[in-house]
Amino acid sequence: MIAKIGRSANLYGALAYNNLKVQHENGKILFANKIIETPNGEYSVAQLAQSFAPYLIANRNTEKHTLHISLNPDPKDKVDDEKFKEMAEQYMWEMGYGEQPFVVFKHTDIDRSHIHIVSVCVDEQGKKISDKFEKMRSMKVCRELEKLHGLIPATEKQHRQNDKIFRPLDYRKGDIKSQIASVVRHLPNYYQYLSLGEYNALLSLFHITTEKVEGERHGKMQRSLLYIPLNENGERAGNPFKASLFGKNAGLPELEQHFEECKIALKNHPSKPTIKSAISIALQSTTNELDFKKQLAQQGINVVTRRNDAGRIYGITFIDHNSKTVWNGSRLGKELSANVFNEYWVNNIKPKATNHIQQQKSHTSNEADIPNEEPHQLFNFLNTDKHEDGLIEALGGLLPEAQGEDYEEIDFANRMKKKRKRKRGRP
Repeated sequence: MIAKIGRSANLYGALAYNNLKVQHENGKILFANKIIETPNGEYSVAQLAQSFAPYLIANRNTEKHTLHISLNPDPKDKVDDEKFKEMAEQYMWEMGYGEQPFVVFKHTDIDRSHIHIVSVCVDEQGKKISDKFEKMRSMKVCRELEKLHGLIPATEKQHRQNDKIFRPLDYRKGDIKSQIASVVRHLPNYYQYLSLGEYNALLSLFHITTEKVEGERHGKMQRSLLYIPLNENGERAGNPFKASLFGKNAGLPELEQHFEECKIALKNHPSKPTIKSAISIALQSTTNELDFKKQLAQQGINVVTRRNDAGRIYGITFIDHNSKTVWNGSRLGKELSANVFNEYWVNNIKPKATNHIQQQKSHTSNEADIPNEEPHQLFNFLNTDKHEDGLIEALGGLLPEAQGEDYEEIDFANRMKKKRKRKRGRP
């Protein structure tokens, strides 16, 4: 079992994300510790937040007071609700949060059964509960829970592999080929996407892009793919690499097969309504692109926008790291197409709220007031601290358009230039 611990200053966002799953019948509340009960056992976000309010009011100086923890058994493990409750309680006690209010949500929108726990890391006196050696302690607790409940153990190799997969490329560190390989060899095993554009949007989070090369060679049509490293500004940061260097999964034929398989899997994917709701709420509650992206990042959704030279948004893609799915905006609905966002962020024409959002606002208007909180990221999906709050900002214009150059020829020319320089330098 693998535990992931996220910290933020946005309790409301953590509760809202999980409650959206419940509302769309893609999740349920398994257990609530020190949470004020309701007559029917159902909760709104405001009702859940009331139980945490005294802790936040007493909070002295802890900025990231909210804990959002996920416990992820091996996909082959069969864990029933009662066992998940026990594991959640045991994990929280062992980590020092057993006396805290917390809510345990089970997510059912993907095949891999897992739970999310939302709590706060400040006690009733407002003092922060120690998080020293947190990662080491968490791994130890997970090993104990695996033995106690007969779960398949997660090996150190799995932990190292996961760390390697979710790390953006850094061209300054060198060995770019290996850095690209550590991402592209594994992405199809984790994420679902059904076009090269969606694949590129996902790769952009890791500072990589691809370009398709098509042309005639020796009388035959050739179709291939090149992988190109990017810097943090989305600019090319090195020579391209042939897809064949990274194994079968990275090539165009395998990717196109993956696209076809994902068309079936994503047609009626259970996470789609939740993602649409999260995006619609963020669109109505923010006034600019940066705040919109930050709010969705709090819920584990990255946004990639694409602009033309005139600055017009012509594409928008949403990457949900919870369900591991990638969605072009128009595929989610015409109300979430690129044109809608361009009109709002460029021309200041705000879209009308959907019936779903209006109903939700009406439902929560009489609830207890929730303090406004600045957005912070709940999950550091890409294991990087080089961006504010660990947030990977997928800026518009990140993905360069294919220019049709013969990169093999360019690469050869660059090598010849280096040879000539070396010859000139000889005595």
